[in-house]
Amino acid sequence: MNPLRTLRPFARAVVPALLAASFGVQVVGALAPDAGLLAVATVCGLAAELGLHRWQGQVAEVLARLRADVPVRQVLRDFLLVAGLLATGRGHGSAASLPVVFGLLMFYGLHFASLGAAALVRRSRALPVLTRNVDTAGLRLPPAPPALLLRRSGPRMLWCGLPSTAGLLVAAGTGVPHFAAAGIAVSLGLAATALLELSLHLLPSRRPAGEAEVLAWFDRWLAEYRPTVGLYFSGGTASAYQADMWLGPLAALGGRPVVVLRERFMLRLLAPTDLPVVCLPRVEHLMRLEHSTLRVLIHPANSGKTSQVLRIPTIKHAFVNHGESDKPSSCNPYAKAYDQVWVAGPAARERYARAEVGVDDRDVVEIGRPQLEAVHPYGGPPADGRLTVLYAPTWEGWTGDPGGTSLVLAGERLVGELLADPRVRLLYRPHPMTGSVDPRAAAADARIRALVRAAGAAYGGARRPAPGAGAELARRTAVLDALTAAGLPPDADAAERMRLQGAPVADRALAVEEATAAWEAAYWAAQPEGAHQVVTGPRPGLYACFNAADLLVGDVSSVVSDYLASGKPYAVVNTGHLGEAEFRAAFPTARAAWVLGPDAAGVAALLESVRDPAEDPLRAARAELREHLLGPDRPSSAVRFRRAALALGEEAERHRERRARRAAVPGPGAGRAPGPVSPSGRT
Repeated sequence: MNPLRTLRPFARAVVPALLAASFGVQVVGALAPDAGLLAVATVCGLAAELGLHRWQGQVAEVLARLRADVPVRQVLRDFLLVAGLLATGRGHGSAASLPVVFGLLMFYGLHFASLGAAALVRRSRALPVLTRNVDTAGLRLPPAPPALLLRRSGPRMLWCGLPSTAGLLVAAGTGVPHFAAAGIAVSLGLAATALLELSLHLLPSRRPAGEAEVLAWFDRWLAEYRPTVGLYFSGGTASAYQADMWLGPLAALGGRPVVVLRERFMLRLLAPTDLPVVCLPRVEHLMRLEHSTLRVLIHPANSGKTSQVLRIPTIKHAFVNHGESDKPSSCNPYAKAYDQVWVAGPAARERYARAEVGVDDRDVVEIGRPQLEAVHPYGGPPADGRLTVLYAPTWEGWTGDPGGTSLVLAGERLVGELLADPRVRLLYRPHPMTGSVDPRAAAADARIRALVRAAGAAYGGARRPAPGAGAELARRTAVLDALTAAGLPPDADAAERMRLQGAPVADRALAVEEATAAWEAAYWAAQPEGAHQVVTGPRPGLYACFNAADLLVGDVSSVVSDYLASGKPYAVVNTGHLGEAEFRAAFPTARAAWVLGPDAAGVAALLESVRDPAEDPLRAARAELREHLLGPDRPSSAVRFRRAALALGEEAERHRERRARRAAVPGPGAGRAPGPVSPSGRT
């Protein structure tokens, strides 16, 4: 067993335990009285506070929910010091300590007043419209107060209260209350300064533009920019990748594209792009798009807020999905709400027809997968027989069915078989939402990560990276971080980000793309050759892992469909109750795959077939299935995507003209808004 894995839970418990113990020792030190115990307990408590906020934010949030947040802890700490001061007064008496107590009360009063001021400042900076890559020079957006004042109230109280705590500690040790008074005076000055700074930001000259002013500015921008096609996205913090994959294809469409978001936090999570990005959290502000020139919105995901934008009759909506697979979610009945459903190839069209979910075949348009141009074609197996295997299981899905992901029933056995082959390098890349529904999947994922990391650390046959590879990776990381952060402070609020990201940087997306390619090359060069790895996070990307792999082992998911663009061998894990023939028939993406069962039998034969192309009976089947799933190579997916967008935009324009003509004809309905139309635009 990995000793680090055993010690990790204990290490996580050290800081909360130290914090709790510090209060217990403080009580003993105050009652004894013992200045030494008070000093040690106070210093340990402050150190634990620092560790809690720096490394264990989740624990700090739990304590706050239990009403044991920073103010409560600081009050308890300080008044235990006051108790110690009274007990060691050495003749000064309690009357001499009254100014100390009243000074502390004034400090806490100023702190809570600043909490209210910070809340008012945050409310004034919660703009109805937020943007990226949109020139905000004509909008009043003053700089934000420091994050320590605006949002980090816990650390602010600790820093402002540090002088008073230190003064009380010295006073308790010496029996001289003047040290406490001096420390409290400094803390009072810091708290008053914080309150004054926040109050100044509430003055009319320091407040951002109001709602009416921001909305008028947004309407002017829409009229000047005249957007034609957009990407609409709403989702959770782990779903930004679904929108990211369509930013490049949207930018390549030409015209005047725009990205429309609904959640404020998504502005921070969205990948770097040169496209104008607008965030409209409230539905009444979203409706302003009805009077813009926007003709087409493409949707990479369904969400509860999708129905809100579908109410705009002047815009045509196309569902493009963030990936296609044989999962039921790839033919969701919600798709019939859109004007068109854009799919990769004939397989998806057939999938909708079989599902009978109400999607009219006339509304299905095959556009391919324009993102897959980044996937390199198959160049044959390595000459030395050393294979890189990518195991990329999907997540458990909303139903928690253990057959949805191979992790629960087969993951550990499968990884064990792959690690047992000395000529295999394993890349383990779990889905970012793994474990969000089923704790069994989370537990299996944790065990597999530990297995892969332990095997990677113990692997003795790997060649070490070239000298300087680590330094080159660090340099490339710094360059990429600087480009993606765009010079933004890490704690900048949304309005501050809007102000700093106003003027779009020319060719920034191209620079990020080039820097990402250079980073990926440096990343692989810096890894020990042949060493196993756990790959998580946005870097390296999924397609970079495709290009590094000789074989994919996956589940029924869009990862398998996308991997087919490479033409490389792949395997799909069958953890359900179907036989192999039934499994291939039920899931067309597995027709050209090796099918592995829950016992991981057949892994050795699979690896040998990849090493020897003569033993690969599925190569022709993969080429045929690739075209069936992803469509033909000519015309290119980018061309088909552009044609679909232009055609739907023209249909939207004709629809607008018909509505305008109907509105101009006097009659019983004159003066009323045109009635609703069917989602497809057909009558």
